Amino acid sequence: MKILVTGGTGYIGSHTVVELQNKGFEVVIVDNLSNSSAEIVDHIEEITGVRPVLEVFDLVDREKTADFFKRHHDIAGLIHFAAFKAVGESVEKPLKYYRNNLVALMNILESMRENKIKNIVFSSSCTVYGQPDELPVSENAPIKKAESPYGNTKQISEEIMQDTIKTADIHGIALRYFNPIGAHPSALIGELPIGVPNNLVPFITQTAIGLRDQLSVFGNDYPTPDGTPIRDYIHVVDLAKAHVVAIDRMVNQKMKKDFEVFNLGTGNGYSVLEVIKAFEKVSGLKLNYKIVGRREGDVIQVWADPGYSNKELGWKAELGLEEMVDSAWKWEQAYRGKTVKP
Repeated sequence: MKILVTGGTGYIGSHTVVELQNKGFEVVIVDNLSNSSAEIVDHIEEITGVRPVLEVFDLVDREKTADFFKRHHDIAGLIHFAAFKAVGESVEKPLKYYRNNLVALMNILESMRENKIKNIVFSSSCTVYGQPDELPVSENAPIKKAESPYGNTKQISEEIMQDTIKTADIHGIALRYFNPIGAHPSALIGELPIGVPNNLVPFITQTAIGLRDQLSVFGNDYPTPDGTPIRDYIHVVDLAKAHVVAIDRMVNQKMKKDFEVFNLGTGNGYSVLEVIKAFEKVSGLKLNYKIVGRREGDVIQVWADPGYSNKELGWKAELGLEEMVDSAWKWEQAYRGKTVKP
């Protein structure tokens, strides 16, 4: 069974390709390589023994997208990761985010309808909840005004999907995930942002290995126990496995309605300082960090109620915070070809 993974050389995409191939799916990747590298395909092959097909083009290009789907009209389903994802950058460059994240999705949905492709799993985000009124956050929580253009693109994307699904023979699952961190246990793939990282853990590991002078902690005056923002961190391998479960659910026609939503998290919230302490514990290193001003677009605290996903998908996050940061650190050292001892 052939599955398309857009953004499949990216962080979550590459881990999902591995899990799909481990389950026997044939995978085709489309990626414009704007925030990743074609070398990732070599590492996926090294892990799984199977080389996925990679086509390099931008899904914002309507003609190239249409041509791709005509040639691959036998796709059983697709997982759509390809999007810009940095909250801070989206605040600075909103039009870049709206054009890329929304136009690509519309091109995909048009091509799915034209080629009678029925199944799409959408990479959504807990940012759709904004700053929630109640914690933990269930799928029934109200969609609040987004705190950033990035979050807004996820909200609008879900609306575009729902409206399209009403008028076409398409089924959709939106997976709203919390904060993916960690790396594959092989240390062959992991989170590798191009340029300065926007996410906490790669900034931690790059600081620890000497690539960055200092880690900035954005604000310690939030109304949380230690003053730093709280997030639900989930291991990327646990997250990748949930996408395979979602694809299985679709192709085996187990969906209960044409558009379904699931939260993917652990149900535990950790502050920025708790993540730093967990890293220091597993690495034995003292991290050089500095408290700076708050970053625009950041919510105070959010963590998931994963009960519905656990029950309905039969999926559960298995790995803890220390395993997450340890795997990220092993990947960073392997990638840089450098071992840092305490």
